[in-house]
Amino acid sequence: MIERDLAPHLLKAATNFPAVTLTGPRQSGKSTLCRNLFPDYHYANLEQPDTRRYALEDPRGFLQDLEGGAILDEIQNAPELASWLQVRIDEEPTPGQWILTGSQNFAISNSVSQSLAGRSAILNLLPLTLNETERFENTRTDVLEQVLIRGGYPRIFEQGLEPADWLSAYVATYVERDVRSLSGITDLMTFQRFLSLCAGRSGQTLNYSALASDCGVSQPTAKAWTSILHASFLAFILPAWSGNVRKRLTRSPKLVFVDSGLLCWLLDIRTPQQLRTHPLKGAIFESWVLAEFYKRRHHANEPRGLYYYRDQSGLEVDLLVEMAGNIDLVECKSGQTVTGSMTRPLKRLIELLPEETARSAAIVYGGQQRQRRQTIDMVPWRQLPDLIEQQLAAMPPT
Repeated sequence: MIERDLAPHLLKAATNFPAVTLTGPRQSGKSTLCRNLFPDYHYANLEQPDTRRYALEDPRGFLQDLEGGAILDEIQNAPELASWLQVRIDEEPTPGQWILTGSQNFAISNSVSQSLAGRSAILNLLPLTLNETERFENTRTDVLEQVLIRGGYPRIFEQGLEPADWLSAYVATYVERDVRSLSGITDLMTFQRFLSLCAGRSGQTLNYSALASDCGVSQPTAKAWTSILHASFLAFILPAWSGNVRKRLTRSPKLVFVDSGLLCWLLDIRTPQQLRTHPLKGAIFESWVLAEFYKRRHHANEPRGLYYYRDQSGLEVDLLVEMAGNIDLVECKSGQTVTGSMTRPLKRLIELLPEETARSAAIVYGGQQRQRRQTIDMVPWRQLPDLIEQQLAAMPPT
């Protein structure tokens, strides 16, 4: 197993809280990480029917058998167990005694917030970032199209699997099962079409009316299904930035897929050669850059502060990273050649922002050479992890 960026934050949380809840999409490595960080703990997988039955029919006896530290995997399968855990924790609030994992954000959040509020830290483990994939032996990360198609699910790297084959099984086995359990959707063919339509809009402003019309469902259904993508950690919502916090809640957000490999698979892109000339390559690259920021900040336990900018004049900047009153601006360009037109949106927004607000501006592009154009850094895609780390390092200590 490689080292995950979230590991030190998980260990720290276990020293401060009686329970730690680790959520994230299926196959993101939650069970592996917990079992490696807490090798002496009891392990109970609540996806196994006999284990789940024992936990639901005799919760007192079940928890009694796990004294001394336990990992409860896929806790959403036994949500009632959280209430019994609350009683045990109140009786014996020893830090780090209970490590909970789950793959459904809504189910986990509701259970923890109702029963374990103040007793459990909540962390998210998402698919691998670029710097995490580089820790696997014999893994090439020097071809952009290959990196985008492969994505970041650990099993693909650990077993050297063909991404398209694994992702096909992932969608069929996990996504559709979670969709059923989260919402009771029975028309999975229509939902699959909805999923593909959302993939074609990754990185774009959400228009529920157009999305619903294209899919042949109602607008409330499109909103509900979008929430399912977010709850399943397949996509995240990137809000619009405004100096007025209330306006951030009223402007249309963007929908961005978390994993570029899954995004490519849903768009029927199977080879680097196909992606190289695909009309959506720019949108896929932008989604990947945004997701790298999103994943790395979650793994650093600093998930907030990511926005995009668009005003009525049509000025748009792909990403604003807001930290302690300062703002870092980021544009995404999949091309390998640096042109003067790339810097115009950033320069214009820098002029509009208060001088003390905009701290840095960068363009992440598909080339290989780092450059600086006046006040704007041209960052090659392979150096994106360095850019993210620099921003995290500049955050004030918490």
